[in-house]
Amino acid sequence: MAKADQPLVHPNRKTSGMRPIKAWRHFRKLVADKEDTAQVFHIIEAMKGKRSHRQAWDFIASETGQRYLADRSEIPEMLDDHGRWQDCAPNSVASHYIAFMRREGLSAAGLVEESHRFLPPAKRYNDLTEWYFNRLRDTHDLFHILTGYGRDALGEAALLGFSYEQNHNRGILFIAYAGAREIKKSTGTSAPLFAAIREGRELGRKAAKLAHMDVARVMREDIDEARARLNVGKPETYFRCLEIMREEGLAEDEFLPPEAKTA
Repeated sequence: MAKADQPLVHPNRKTSGMRPIKAWRHFRKLVADKEDTAQVFHIIEAMKGKRSHRQAWDFIASETGQRYLADRSEIPEMLDDHGRWQDCAPNSVASHYIAFMRREGLSAAGLVEESHRFLPPAKRYNDLTEWYFNRLRDTHDLFHILTGYGRDALGEAALLGFSYEQNHNRGILFIAYAGAREIKKSTGTSAPLFAAIREGRELGRKAAKLAHMDVARVMREDIDEARARLNVGKPETYFRCLEIMREEGLAEDEFLPPEAKTA
């Protein structure tokens, strides 16, 4: 749990240096086993530069950041407390989020645990910068809900395109385009995969910073109203790609989210 008196930057934290060869090596491991999501954290760390750190520091210094620090709420605990949201309306963000997490067999705590496979306690920095990067991690599945991207291969890649424009980590952009390339290579689909990544980037540029949202407030909002307030557009190209891949007879378990399979 972050404390306001923690240092902004731990003296051992590195805030520059791109390692693309290391990122590519971990990407090949991710391709070999797409469930080995710890590789994603390796890639992001290998490509993390000063721009993403500056965004962290600016947010921490902001009035909103200071308010969140004073509140000290833990996002994973909040999200995993499904009983807290049981009075929310059927079209609320909370209802969509809980349905998504149950359907996919996920939990916010599980994502934290996965990140810790990559980053054991000895390598975690007890600073406010770490608190901000944890916030990016902890809101990832809410990004899925608010944007409409599924957990299929293209959905994850396009969401990373969206996330890059929000958080400016080149590792995220690297995975997005490399992921689209792998889908194209393995399937030969005619779907405009790279256009879907570009669309994700465009939507990410236009939207409010989702990692900076008041999670407790958003969870109780009607999902359509939340998307409008946060200026999150619909990923039309992504959904068109899913339809094309379906028509081409590609494996739905690999490329289509559950809601698209029954559409």
